Amino acid sequence: MAKVRSIGVFCGSRLGERESYQLAAEQVGHAIANAGARLVYGGGDVGLMGISASTAAAQGGPVLGIIPDFLIAREGYLDGVEMRVVDSMSIRKSQLIAESDAFVILPGGTGTLEEIFDVVSRQQLGLHDKPVVFLNSDGFWEPFLTLIQHTVREGFTPQSLADLIILESDPAKAVADLIEQLDAMGDAPAASETAN
Repeated sequence: MAKVRSIGVFCGSRLGERESYQLAAEQVGHAIANAGARLVYGGGDVGLMGISASTAAAQGGPVLGIIPDFLIAREGYLDGVEMRVVDSMSIRKSQLIAESDAFVILPGGTGTLEEIFDVVSRQQLGLHDKPVVFLNSDGFWEPFLTLIQHTVREGFTPQSLADLIILESDPAKAVADLIEQLDAMGDAPAASETAN
């Protein structure tokens, strides 16, 4: 039996100012479920992450939420999906990374940025080779790519890290590209790390 792929979704715990962000979150959840993959996310029932996870669950797709206990009162959680309650934000992030075979990054704020830098830095250090795609809804991630390219020009970041940042505007294609990359990699473990 084929391994069920797990795709980590990093995105905002708020809805953002554009309806296109919400639509993209819904389409990502739909695409992950339709691909037969498990959606792994930060556990809350709010913002873009709540839309993405609830859409996947409504389509019958498996969902794993990982949330620190102190955030439950603020963000809630989805009923009827696998939920893992942990002690801290750092444990949540490490488990999100460990449980995911690939990542799709939607618009988000500082928490999403922290997760991005951790995933991309670990990738650059050779701690994992998990594919990452940034869903560039309405050009949201273009300033981020500009910042990374600036750090390359100023000698603080290798070009190889900037090359890891792939922008895609179509949610279904973003998920399909991740699945295609995972299939090309085969069933070999994608990470040398374990969760905390």
